[in-house]
Amino acid sequence: AHVDHVHPDAVIALAAAKDGRAAAEHIWGDRVGWLGWKRPGFELGLRLRDLVARQPDLKAVILEGHGLICWGADSKACYETTLGLIGDAARHLNRMSEDRAAFGGAARRALPPTERRRIAAALMPRIRARLDGSPKTGHFIDDRATLEFVCSRDFERLSAIGTSCPDHFLRTKIAPLTLDPDRIGEPDYLDQALGEYRAAYAAYYARNAGPGDPPIRDSNPVVVLTPGVGQITFAGDRKTARLAGEFYTNAVNVMRGAEWLGGYQGLPEDEAFAIEYWALEEAKLRRMPAPKPLAGRIALVTGAAGGIGAAAARRLASEGACVMLSDRDADALSVARDSLSKTHGDDLIRACVCDVTDEDQIEAVFAECAREFGGLDILVVNAGIASSAPLTETSVDLWNANHEVLAKGYFLTARAAFPLMQAKGGSIVFVGSKNAVAASANASAYASAKAAALHLARCLAVEGAPHGIRVNTVNPDAVIKGSRIWDGDWRRARAETYGVNSGEELEAFYRNRSLLRRDVLPEDIAEAVYFFASDVSAKSTGNIINVDAGNAQSFTR
Repeated sequence: AHVDHVHPDAVIALAAAKDGRAAAEHIWGDRVGWLGWKRPGFELGLRLRDLVARQPDLKAVILEGHGLICWGADSKACYETTLGLIGDAARHLNRMSEDRAAFGGAARRALPPTERRRIAAALMPRIRARLDGSPKTGHFIDDRATLEFVCSRDFERLSAIGTSCPDHFLRTKIAPLTLDPDRIGEPDYLDQALGEYRAAYAAYYARNAGPGDPPIRDSNPVVVLTPGVGQITFAGDRKTARLAGEFYTNAVNVMRGAEWLGGYQGLPEDEAFAIEYWALEEAKLRRMPAPKPLAGRIALVTGAAGGIGAAAARRLASEGACVMLSDRDADALSVARDSLSKTHGDDLIRACVCDVTDEDQIEAVFAECAREFGGLDILVVNAGIASSAPLTETSVDLWNANHEVLAKGYFLTARAAFPLMQAKGGSIVFVGSKNAVAASANASAYASAKAAALHLARCLAVEGAPHGIRVNTVNPDAVIKGSRIWDGDWRRARAETYGVNSGEELEAFYRNRSLLRRDVLPEDIAEAVYFFASDVSAKSTGNIINVDAGNAQSFTR
């Protein structure tokens, strides 16, 4: 009445081992049956039926190269049987592993954690830029199991065999790309390694494909292994990349156990191909919903804990982008991250504290973005401050504070983005201000810094164009609701400048000053940011969108 079908590492280690059947008989005697490899489908069901009919006392069956099926009169009994069998298999593997090194022992040492992370941050964008087809995001794993495998003597031999369990290689491809850590810094090495992998995959397809099989799919590797460093996985979205990494870790666990049971064996190549290009799998792929417009894209937003930054991050994440949030306010950043993760999931959202005036912190946040997601496609430069004072009361410190954040900060973040975007292009969006093009009393430090950022964007549009990097600016005005800048002295000072109180009168003043007589909200700015970040504006660079409800003084023509 109740059936479990599961793929636990300990049991698949038996199912993928040369002496797995003998081990199963040793552990369970005649209580657990064994079926030789048969791909999933109706015929496998018939074989199971016949086996159980011949051996009615069986409580479970191991499917060679596949997994475990067990059953019970009720769900609890079935569940307990499942757990018991997994525990039996795990204990047997633990006994077999005593005083034996995994994977033939270590061939090299793992690099220190900080060095592994540094290499991953540099390597992932280089690989990602060379992957064909639609944009992909990455996932990095350097846990103990992964490092034990990639640093072992048997690593090359076992990784070439490929994964055995169909549920593994449907996520990971049949085999990974392995890199020589001593060559990854060579200019042409990655092109060579990826070219050889794609050629080998095309040959695998040509050897096995029949006239009724689907066309060849993406021939890029999903799993990339580097001794001493760890495992990187790439897929069309971050969740799929993470799951691929987790599935390959399962495959590593299976290989470890199977080696203790006479040796690990993969499926015959033609059977593996039949699973990968199975008609039912193809039908499932065709039923998948179309990817969101920014799926596979990676964005970094500065000032992401404030109203405009958080709104822009939400908008980009809602269209499928991975988003790295950055802000100097750690507490506010944590709140923003929790909110976005709750809505869009942990896979899409990361956060890193950063002061945009500090070169070292800028370098760290871009490295974190590369390591967490694989690179960068979209940069929203939004971190800002605001001050208001007559010229005679504007101190050098006040002047410098504005220019440090709004000019130098924009320069540093854009400069850090260029190397990550130069291979395949990208979009940089500056969040400017109406004050960048329209003079305003008592705001010379703020307005001149915004004007500097605006012209910087134009210069970068010229420099970035040969690399496919677009640079555009969104100019808001009077975004009061939800904005942290308007919570302090800026609000009071602007109210004094216009002779109104700093409450509803100030908001009404700005609303009525606009041509459209409307409030401008953070979400309105986010919509313009999304326009420039997306392919909808693929032929737009060096441009400005004013989102100010209409202000004739700030018209750009």
